[in-house]
Amino acid sequence: MPAGKVDFSLNTFFQVFNQSIYHLVNDLESVAYATTSVLQAFLDDGVRYLELRTIPRASPNFNFTCDQYLSTVLDTIATFKSQNANNISIYLILGMDRGQLTEDSTHAHEIIDLAIANRERGVIGVDVCGNPTKGDISLCRDAFAKAKEHGLGLTVHFAEVHSVGLREELETMLSFNPDRLGHVIHVPDDIKREIARRKLGLELCMSCNVHAKMFDGGFLDHHFGYWRHEECPVVLCTDDVGFFCSPVSNEYLLAAEHFQLNRKAILSIAREAVDAIFGGGEEKQRLWGLLDQFQSNYDQ
Repeated sequence: MPAGKVDFSLNTFFQVFNQSIYHLVNDLESVAYATTSVLQAFLDDGVRYLELRTIPRASPNFNFTCDQYLSTVLDTIATFKSQNANNISIYLILGMDRGQLTEDSTHAHEIIDLAIANRERGVIGVDVCGNPTKGDISLCRDAFAKAKEHGLGLTVHFAEVHSVGLREELETMLSFNPDRLGHVIHVPDDIKREIARRKLGLELCMSCNVHAKMFDGGFLDHHFGYWRHEECPVVLCTDDVGFFCSPVSNEYLLAAEHFQLNRKAILSIAREAVDAIFGGGEEKQRLWGLLDQFQSNYDQ
């Protein structure tokens, strides 16, 4: 993307992926290259625990299958981890594409089956994402139930845009018993209260939401300001660095600058976010230990 150009609408975002990126990353070598580049960028930014997300898909020009794509991503992650074993933990979340959830649940079950088959290789969760104006979310129900039965974490892109039938869709998503919700922008008050009651983890992406104009207002109007006072773990995320030019470290900086948060408040948010990870108890203890170490460096 051109340097400094971050004002992409959602329509532009999905058009670029569908019409350009999927056609440029058109062989397994380029998939591996792109994956390594993304992993290195997160490591360079200081990330020590990463849940990467991807929608498994075949090449538009039939150069590789969905299975080959996923295997290449997982192989690349394994290689990168072996080269940086003491620096970063990396896991994968598989996404369902809403655009393929139109007639039946075939796509949903295919993604869940891939996730289950690759749990030992680092797949720890599933998501439903893609263009929020498309698809029938109810087609995910049985597939998500299967995912939960097999111990996979469940997160869903939630209330990204205003749409006809939004309330019904949000209630349907909550009926899946997700562990986390992404974006959570256009949420009615009673559903906010239900989210808070469940203490669901919230993946918030400030730069994406502001620059893509997913709500009226700027950073000070972002719903981070609301949710940070609730009992839900808030996880500051990126979506997508290539478009909105904001790595994770910058998301924390934006939160600190716009909401007048000191180091203690930022550390508190990071500690609470650890509770929402899908990586398990040992990873949580490792991350809390790293945060303790970070804090001790400033307390001396």
